[in-house]
Amino acid sequence: MSKIKRLAGETILYGLGSMLPKFLNFLLVRLHTDVFAPEEYGVITKLLAYVGVINVLFTFGMETAYFRFATIPGADEKKIFNITQTVVIFISVMFTALFMLTSDDIAVALQIPGKGNLVIWLSGIMFIDAIVAIPFARLRLYKKALLFAALRITNIVVVIGLNLYFLKIAYDPAVGIGYIVIANMIANVIYIPFFFRTLISWRPSYDPILSKKITTYAYPVMLTGLAGMTNEMFSRQTLDWWLPPDFYPGQTSKYAMGVFGACYKFGMLMNLTVQAFRYAAEPFFFSNAADKESPKLFATVNYYFVIVGCVILLAVSLNMDIIKNFLGSAAYWQGIAIVPILLLGYLFLGIYYNISVWFKLTDRTYFGTIITVGGAVITVVANYLLIPVAGYVGSSWAMLICYFTMTAACYFIGQRYYPIPYNIIGSLGYILFTTSLVYVTGLVSFNNPWFDFAFHNLIIVGYLLTIYLLEKNNFKRASV
Repeated sequence: MSKIKRLAGETILYGLGSMLPKFLNFLLVRLHTDVFAPEEYGVITKLLAYVGVINVLFTFGMETAYFRFATIPGADEKKIFNITQTVVIFISVMFTALFMLTSDDIAVALQIPGKGNLVIWLSGIMFIDAIVAIPFARLRLYKKALLFAALRITNIVVVIGLNLYFLKIAYDPAVGIGYIVIANMIANVIYIPFFFRTLISWRPSYDPILSKKITTYAYPVMLTGLAGMTNEMFSRQTLDWWLPPDFYPGQTSKYAMGVFGACYKFGMLMNLTVQAFRYAAEPFFFSNAADKESPKLFATVNYYFVIVGCVILLAVSLNMDIIKNFLGSAAYWQGIAIVPILLLGYLFLGIYYNISVWFKLTDRTYFGTIITVGGAVITVVANYLLIPVAGYVGSSWAMLICYFTMTAACYFIGQRYYPIPYNIIGSLGYILFTTSLVYVTGLVSFNNPWFDFAFHNLIIVGYLLTIYLLEKNNFKRASV
C-alpha cells in the first residue's frame, strides 16, 4: 500500500474519531437554537471562545513535542511520555486551581456575574482535556486509530444523550446554558477510566538536558496555537466590542454574536476535515522526514488535501438552503451568507498546517510563533476596520484574510529552509475555480427549493466528474 493511501486510510479513521463526533455535536445546534435565544446562545459562544484559547495554555505544545522527540531514532518513548505529561499536568493543575479560586471574579470580568459555577465547570473540562492529550497522542503515534475513534465517539454520544435529557426532560431555566457545560464535563470524565492504566503508569519526570530541549521546542508551538486561537476568539469577541449600536436594527451585539456563533458551526465542517487530517498527518510527517523523497511526498499530500477541501467547500456552500434548517429558529438564518467565507478561511488554515511542517522538522518552531502572531495582529486590525461597516460578515472576511496571509508567509519563508515542490498553480486553480463556481451558482435560483436542490447537486456531480477526468492518472500513480 502506498504511503498516501495509508495516510488517507488513517485520516478516514481519525475522521470517525473527530469529524463524526463533531458532526454529531453539530446536530445539537438545532436543539440549542430551539431552546436558547440568540442573546443567550451568544454567551456560550463567548465562553467557548475563551476555553479554546486557554486549552492551548494547558497543553503547552506538548503534543507536537511528543511526536517530534518520540520519533527520533533510538528515543526512549516512555521517558518522552513522562516528561511531556509532567509538564502538562503541572500547568493544568496550576491554572485549574487559579480559575476555580477566582471563579466569581472571572465571571464578573466576563460580564456574567453570578455564574462562577460555569467557570468552575469549564475549568474541570479543560483539566481533563489536558491530562488526556498526551495519552491520545500516544494512540496516534502507535496508529491505534480505531481505539481513538471509539473514545471520541463514546464521548459525543454521552454529550448528545445528556443534552437531550437536560434540555428536553429535566430543563430548569435557572441553569440555562449551564446544561451544555455540565453535559460536556460529565462526558469528559468518562475518558478517565479508558486511560486509567496509562495515567497511573505516568511518573513525574525531569531531565536537565532533554526536558530543556522539549520545552524549548514546545513553547513556540504553544505560542503559535495561542495566537491561532486568539484569531478564532477575536472573530467573535470583537463583535461585542466594535459592532455599532443598532447596526442590526433593534438587536444587541450579543444577538449578533449568537447568530455568528451558530452559523460559524457550518464553517467548522471544513475545520473538522482539517482536524482529522492533522491527527493522521502529524505523526506521518515526522515518521517520513528522513525519506529523501519526503519533499515530493509532502507536496502531493497537500495537493490532494486542497482538492478534498474544495469539494467540501462546494458541497456545503451549494446546499446551505437545506443545511440551514439545522439552525432551527429562522432568526439565525440571516447569517448563512458568511458560511462560504468561513469554509474558504478554514481551507487556507488546513493548507497552513500542511506547509508548516518545515519549521517543525527543522526545529525552527519560533517561525510558527512569528507567523501566527502576525496573523493575530491582522485579525485584530481587520476586525477593527471591517466590523463597523459589515458586522459579522466583516469578521468572516477578517478570518479569511488572516489565514490566507499566514499561509502565504509560511510558504515563502519555508522555501528558504526546507524547499518543497508544492503545486501552487494547480492548488490555486482549484480554489479559484471552486469559489467562482459557488458565486456564480448562487446567482441562479428557480424559486423552487426542489429545483434548486437538484440543480446545485448536479453541479457538484459534474464537479466531481471533472476532478476525476483531470486527476485520474495522478490518482493511479499515487495508489501504487
